[in-house]
Amino acid sequence: MAINILFTCAGRRNYLINYFKDAMKDQGRVIAADMNLSAPAMVDADLAILVPSIYDNNYIEELKKIIIEHRVTAVISLNDLELPVLAKHKNELEATGAKIIISSEKIIEMAFDKLETFNFLNSIGLKTPKTYTNLKAAKEAIANGALKYPLVVKPRWGSASIGIDFPEASEELELAFRLQHIKLKKSILSTVSAQDIDNAILIQEKLKGSEFGMDIVNDFEGNYFGTFVREKLNMRSGETDKAMSVIDERFDEIGKKIAEHTKHIGSMDCDVFIANNELFVLELNPRFGGGYPFSHEAGINTAAIYIEWLKGNKNVAEFNTYTAGKTFSKCDRMLAIKSTN
Repeated sequence: MAINILFTCAGRRNYLINYFKDAMKDQGRVIAADMNLSAPAMVDADLAILVPSIYDNNYIEELKKIIIEHRVTAVISLNDLELPVLAKHKNELEATGAKIIISSEKIIEMAFDKLETFNFLNSIGLKTPKTYTNLKAAKEAIANGALKYPLVVKPRWGSASIGIDFPEASEELELAFRLQHIKLKKSILSTVSAQDIDNAILIQEKLKGSEFGMDIVNDFEGNYFGTFVREKLNMRSGETDKAMSVIDERFDEIGKKIAEHTKHIGSMDCDVFIANNELFVLELNPRFGGGYPFSHEAGINTAAIYIEWLKGNKNVAEFNTYTAGKTFSKCDRMLAIKSTN
């Protein structure tokens, strides 16, 4: 059985392309699609295909053509902004016979909306930073001691740490809040933020402690498989640059609780803080995250697990040899990009 995987919005995720190629063992092809042929991930894919913007009226039709022509077994999106688009058209795309490895519209919308994420985490009894969308309410919380500087000011609907500020005083907070609104209207987040522009900027407490990345993996029916954690030792441009694998049952309990309430599909990337010896969940991203390579190298081969699940095999224990204390660091490499002229 040939397994052909299509990565959409492939971007810079070369590591995923290569992990899946390794897991395939020549049983199929890894196809990368992007609106830019010079996207780095296109170089390592077995086949690179140019597609229109995710907001183009023909985008879904183009994906359907690719799926049918290249006998795609499964589609994996690597972009936050695309997830709602694919979730909305999941049934239509799966009518081609391909598996669209994406969670329900409800879960995608909740995870992409940081205010809804805050409400969800509170509703299932997990700790998360105090969050406000109103400058006046945040100032009142500061005045009565419920909120303290420094704070975090960021878009409610966000991706890859776009536009985050850390004000340490009242004047900074006001300026950051106003500037975020101005920047938002000029950014790629302007379309999604327009639905509630008056509440499109969040003000959160800034936790002091250790930051962790957590992959919560469910099978393709939404059943919990496992939680895989790494401590973030260094960050760069919003992504983990250096990390160490961790095994701690406190994370397992949180991961299982999130998995059972979301019934998400596949891997979910989460940010967690330990502050005052308590765990706080910050964000949920129902896709492969930039920190996945650290988990993979520490022993959880989610790529191979996906391949086995697509074949109908449930016994995937051999691909989970996760070990604590493994430290890895990312580094850049040069790629020759074919001319598109």
